[in-house]
Amino acid sequence: MTAVKHHVMIKGVKDGLVFLLDDTCEFAEVIQELKHKLEKTHQKILTGPIIHVYVKLGSRLISDEEKDLIRDIIGQKGNLLIQSIESLAAAPSALVASMTDIRLVKGMVRSGQTMLKEGNILFLGDVNPGGEIISSGSIYVMGSLRGMAHAGVDGDETAVIAASHLRPTQLRIASIISRPPDEWGINEAFMEFAYIKNGKMEIDKIHHLHKLDLMQ
Repeated sequence: MTAVKHHVMIKGVKDGLVFLLDDTCEFAEVIQELKHKLEKTHQKILTGPIIHVYVKLGSRLISDEEKDLIRDIIGQKGNLLIQSIESLAAAPSALVASMTDIRLVKGMVRSGQTMLKEGNILFLGDVNPGGEIISSGSIYVMGSLRGMAHAGVDGDETAVIAASHLRPTQLRIASIISRPPDEWGINEAFMEFAYIKNGKMEIDKIHHLHKLDLMQ
């Protein structure tokens, strides 16, 4: 028998629930299954105290109206409180809006390897522990950053480092080094970026990237 493919997966995390929405089917199918699970099969999660919900869209790009639809469906259940709706595809567009002359690079940086580039880099791949990616401009990793990243290596403190999954061994922007990731105060490692503010490195969610000019 062919296994039924679920378009909506609900997983428990330390501080709530993550709703994983399939990015390979029609949006209408996702909405239909989301409604069905909240109204029929997953009613037990809809009773009790407030539950924080994090919605992950995969690589699907959706409109503000479609986001509002998701919020309406989940928000109808009184104890579910949406904290974020995030798409992997939204991050590059936010980055493109804030940078020019981006160089697209694909591959993987393995342990012991160093990738050295000039300018702003959009890297499609993973940087593994023990690997390094270094650039004179900003660095965006469309994948997991679990090694070391050094942006603005020539002294550019306006550079940023962003990643779909940000759990590096070390971050550097110009001459400033980040404190360890376990001191960032962020529960999840998804879709964050690092930037310099008042001479110190800060970490924030990627959807705040467009506010960077206001921060500096």
